[in-house]
Amino acid sequence: MNVFDRLAKKLQRDRTALNEDYHKYNYIKDEVGNRLADRVYDINRKFKKGLDLGCGYGHVSRHLTKDAVDELVMCDHSALVLEKAFTPEDTTINCQKMVVDEESLPFEPESFNLVTSSLSLHWVNQLPHTFSQIMKCLRPDGVFIGAIFGGDTLYELRGSLQLGETEREGGFAAHISPFAAIRDIGGLLNSAGFTMLTIDTEEIRVGYPSMFELMDDLKGMGENNASWIRKLHLHRDTMFAASAIYKELYGNEDGSVPATFQIIYLIGWKPDASQPKPLERGTGQISIKDLYRLDEVVKNATEDMVKKTAKEMPYPPDDGDDKKR
Repeated sequence: MNVFDRLAKKLQRDRTALNEDYHKYNYIKDEVGNRLADRVYDINRKFKKGLDLGCGYGHVSRHLTKDAVDELVMCDHSALVLEKAFTPEDTTINCQKMVVDEESLPFEPESFNLVTSSLSLHWVNQLPHTFSQIMKCLRPDGVFIGAIFGGDTLYELRGSLQLGETEREGGFAAHISPFAAIRDIGGLLNSAGFTMLTIDTEEIRVGYPSMFELMDDLKGMGENNASWIRKLHLHRDTMFAASAIYKELYGNEDGSVPATFQIIYLIGWKPDASQPKPLERGTGQISIKDLYRLDEVVKNATEDMVKKTAKEMPYPPDDGDDKKR
């Protein structure tokens, strides 16, 4: 069963590219793209060929240099967005653009050493399948570095719309698309075959004059609802009720309202014989049950090691004994 209307999402993103002021709505994606690029540089390696999947307006790619990657393929589902996407500022990188649906990757197996994806995979219907395709197109010891919106994203807006609609219409529909929960991401990556996983999360909070400015910006980002069961129209009274509830429950002292964007960062590697392996079961020196007194255990182990080393060290002959001889 598909959750998202992919055609509707493509049309929404096409409309953002037709807006002359499209760049002013990219503040969240630009910031996350910059932070994701930092994670690429945290890996002490130069990648031969990289893929920026769902590149948008080049939120990650624009920050990459020849120190990080030699060749780069930028791809997006929207040709209009891709046309306006910023390529790397480092023009020595061999860069090409391709229109690609994130749900159906056309690349040959083991084509890339690096795959990045920033804030696009939360719109795919079968995330496990997409992770498997990414794994397939990575070379051994290749790495996938991604960022997606987490389940707490826009919880203020979601709750306010539900309460406002229930109050005025006696029930509510889904107005915010569902997002992945951080507890599920590790399992999905493991199932796809990724190893040495790193998953962390952070929250970015942005203030808006009211709920209406927030919804306008979401539309400008191309992040408006695209689920198949979305309600296409909200009554005027419901909107004003939801806005009042938003301000009452979450409003700041200055009259603005906050919106929370939860970002889940994920890193996974394709297995290779050169990678470090976990020790065999039973070879550990410290039991998990002793973790609460770890400092004491380490101190005792250190003292035992010092004593053992002292016993094994040969003592130099005494100078006085040599003179007597």
